Amino acid sequence: MDMVKEILSRPIIARALITGLAVALCASLLGVTLVLKRYAMIGDGLSHVGFGALSVAMALNFSPLYVSIPVVMLAAFLLLRLSDNSKIKGDAGIALISSTALAAGVIVTALNRGMNLDVYNYMFGSILAINRQDMYLSVILSAAVMLLFVLFYNRIFAVTFDADFAKATGINADAYKLLIALLTAVTVVVGMRITGTLLISSLIIFPALTSMRVFKSFRGVMICSTVVSAVCFLAGFICSYTMELPVGASIVAVNALAFATLSAFGAVAKVS
Repeated sequence: MDMVKEILSRPIIARALITGLAVALCASLLGVTLVLKRYAMIGDGLSHVGFGALSVAMALNFSPLYVSIPVVMLAAFLLLRLSDNSKIKGDAGIALISSTALAAGVIVTALNRGMNLDVYNYMFGSILAINRQDMYLSVILSAAVMLLFVLFYNRIFAVTFDADFAKATGINADAYKLLIALLTAVTVVVGMRITGTLLISSLIIFPALTSMRVFKSFRGVMICSTVVSAVCFLAGFICSYTMELPVGASIVAVNALAFATLSAFGAVAKVS
């Protein structure tokens, strides 16, 4: 209890806690759909695009957030177009766009000022980089994602498992796929402040995969994913705070431990 009071009494730490928890909840819900549609690595690809965008933004003295969000959203749109309308499918499209953007970011960084503290923080995450704007954006984003899944649960379910059937029933599947991709893009950009570009995809992948070790229904996986994501984020955040470890790596480590634990539990339950 004393630790909670200490954390909340420090504005920087409190902002990071609120921002990270909101991002974790968004990533967990979006991650279920992305994993089931075999787009699990889109978060990793979009984070590389975000790194390239913020490198260019910092070189031009622009706001990284204002540049990264539209660029990453455009990349998400292009990934959908590549997947649906060309011979370049799924993971190949992600690799193509992400590697190009990452190379561009590294070149711009090298030509500008090299690996400075701002670039390092975006690559590996830093709670000191969180400001009020990030916190407000993450809370609004979290509310939007949760509202989307509550109001359009049946349509998202149909689009996730059978987009062709969803189209036959009159659902605009392409619009829902695009909306999920754009929300994922914003989640990735905001989440880069916490975990960094190299680890943000873990917030999308781990909670969904962990929940699938225990639950089989779509609703059960979604609910469990949000709970697992929130608990793992809080546990990782506290470990980082008390042990003075990098916050992004701590959160990922706790998620990996949760996945291993529930995977073992699921295996034992099947045997018994």
